[in-house]
Amino acid sequence: MRIISTNILRILGWKTSGNFPLLTKSVIIFAPHTSYWDGFYGKLFLMQFGINYKFLSKKEFFKFPLNIFFKLFGSIPVSKNKEFINDVTELFKNHSELHIVLSPEGQLAKTDHWKKGFYYMAKSANVPIVVGFIDYKKKEMGFKGVLQDTADMRKTITEICDMYKDVKGKYPQDFALDKRYC
Repeated sequence: MRIISTNILRILGWKTSGNFPLLTKSVIIFAPHTSYWDGFYGKLFLMQFGINYKFLSKKEFFKFPLNIFFKLFGSIPVSKNKEFINDVTELFKNHSELHIVLSPEGQLAKTDHWKKGFYYMAKSANVPIVVGFIDYKKKEMGFKGVLQDTADMRKTITEICDMYKDVKGKYPQDFALDKRYC
């Protein structure tokens, strides 16, 4: 699957940068998230690394027949309540290798207030945050860095904002950094 996904991305004109860090567990955030195509390209990108990962998706997507697609895609349904943070923490405890993938914006629509669930998941499970990106202007995706120390939420999210400041989504007008921290 690694070779197939690499070749599909090349055929589609995408470049990749950075290697996946040597981690067995992490919360991987990908931004900007302005199109449903982000998930397709992100899946192809992550397949190159042979890691065990799951995407978090809105529970509303898990109605027949879409639920079949999303389960095959590797998605886990989440609701808007905060209990899913505990559920993800339990998943980390029950797996020797697991990477949870989500968007810090938490939605496709433009928002200047990111959801902080990714931060609380990483902190609760004591795993690092891997900052991934998808840049449609450059047709490039990759990793910007790894945040091991998540003790200070403001510092962590400010660092993430700095990493995303020059990245362009498919619909750049629909992406904004979190104005509370950036």
